[in-house]
Amino acid sequence: MTIGFARLFTPALCIVAVAVPLSAEAADPAAVPVAALDDGLLSIMKAGGSVASRSAAIGPVVDRAFDLPLMTRLAIGPSWTGIAPADQQALIAAFRRMTIGQYARNFDGWSGESFTLDPKVQTRGGDRLVRTTLNIPGKTGETLSYRLRQNGGAWKIIDVFYRNAISQIATRRADFAGVLAKGGAKALIAHLDALATKSAG
Repeated sequence: MTIGFARLFTPALCIVAVAVPLSAEAADPAAVPVAALDDGLLSIMKAGGSVASRSAAIGPVVDRAFDLPLMTRLAIGPSWTGIAPADQQALIAAFRRMTIGQYARNFDGWSGESFTLDPKVQTRGGDRLVRTTLNIPGKTGETLSYRLRQNGGAWKIIDVFYRNAISQIATRRADFAGVLAKGGAKALIAHLDALATKSAG
């Protein structure tokens, strides 16, 4: 598996991380989805197989851990309110396909990496911030933070920060804005599907 967290925040949005089972360590309710995501990623890494099989396995985990509808809206920004409801739903579905595909592509093997979950969960207004450190054998660890918000009584990931500073949502918004400006919602749906297809290749 290629390690490169910085690529998580490029227009290609290649999400790269590794994990060890942490569910038992997640004392704060907001940390539970992050630990569960790590467990799910570790599972598909060890299982290997095709991108399609890993996508099928990690899809339900992503659905539980992330607030994909909110992330889609935040990534699109103010333009969201001007998009027809049917196109909004199609965008959420395409965003989901892209997210799952990129996790499945990048988490394709395990070679001793691990995640350390910081037990000190921080509050950011009504949100929570859960930090982890990616431990790579023979290399310096990388810091990754998840921002979570309650939805229906459950904590869900709404953004990911690289080195506690670079927002994935902000990076995606910059990427999506140009596509929306040129071709509207239909063009952005095609753009997200192209990213998902690239992940499956």
